[in-house]
Amino acid sequence: MSAPAPAPGSTSASDLDPVTLDRRDGPYGEIVLRRRGERLEIIANGCFLMDTSDGRSERLLIDAALAALPEERRRPDVLVGGLGVGFSLAHAAADPRWGRIVVVERERAVIDWHRDGPLRRISGAALADPRAVILHTDLVEYLRTTTDRYDALCLDIDNGPEWTVTEDNESLYSPDGLAACRARLNPGGVLAVWSANPSPAFAEALGNAGFSGVRAEEIQVARGVPDVVHLAVRTA
Repeated sequence: MSAPAPAPGSTSASDLDPVTLDRRDGPYGEIVLRRRGERLEIIANGCFLMDTSDGRSERLLIDAALAALPEERRRPDVLVGGLGVGFSLAHAAADPRWGRIVVVERERAVIDWHRDGPLRRISGAALADPRAVILHTDLVEYLRTTTDRYDALCLDIDNGPEWTVTEDNESLYSPDGLAACRARLNPGGVLAVWSANPSPAFAEALGNAGFSGVRAEEIQVARGVPDVVHLAVRTA
């Protein structure tokens, strides 16, 4: 996510030199946590993923999914794909309307940064919530093998369906991957997918995968195209 535009004459966080707080090599490559001024950044294999400068679109991912559920759905269960800097988890846990909150994160380093590291300031209260569980596993594999079902899947593991962090993630947005998402949803459940840019091709793929009510909600950013949350509903 882009940082807000600085005031005239001020120093932007992007003008500051980053300080590496942790760097690890894992099964998916290098993952780095950096501090740039007051902002924390996650970098994967040299690709910027997200930072703590804003969080509006990550919160929209949760709110839009809840708003799209039937009003009679009480205490819905949500799966959050990707822990990231913790905005989505923290926002879900702050809302008493959610039931079980399951987060799937494949990077052990990211989980550690939240449990015992600098990102704990964002997610600490959420991690103490008895509704919240973090699973250390790959989201694509989990969706294909688990028998658990959810009322909402809120997925944010890439910069978008057309800009994946690793090649393995591409299968999530394929017909087979979307079928796995649909199978993990209860009837009337909502699939919400974060993207750094609109993707008409992905919206078409959702419709072809048997989802209804396909639409996108946008969040304007300081520079460039808006962030987007793609939404789709599993009909009975």
